[in-house]
Amino acid sequence: MRNTIARTQILDLITNSKTALSHAEIEQLLDGLCNRVTIYRVLERLAEDHLVHKIINVDGHLKFAACHNCKDHHHDNHVHFSCVECGSVTCLEGVEPVFKIPRKYKVQEMSFMVSGLCPDCA
Repeated sequence: MRNTIARTQILDLITNSKTALSHAEIEQLLDGLCNRVTIYRVLERLAEDHLVHKIINVDGHLKFAACHNCKDHHHDNHVHFSCVECGSVTCLEGVEPVFKIPRKYKVQEMSFMVSGLCPDCA
């Protein structure tokens, strides 16, 4: 993907954000730089290029956060924390969930979301 102003701005917003951002939040922060379809396309491409990962929040809304060390494939198997008060979603990089499944099942992807109050709202 070519390095357009929209791509650069969207990636910078996500990379510099302490919390995951929704499409609507990104659109608002861009303040008219590009239309919503362009934002969707850029977000999809950034995910395909392993620069961002998608998080489905507890309320079903999609958010995006920066990837770390995802060169060949996404391995964002860390916990995501959703604040029930302010709605923020944060990647908890140092926490990896442990789970056991029956032997006949092979895990390809995992999404682990916990909810409660973030440090700012607690």
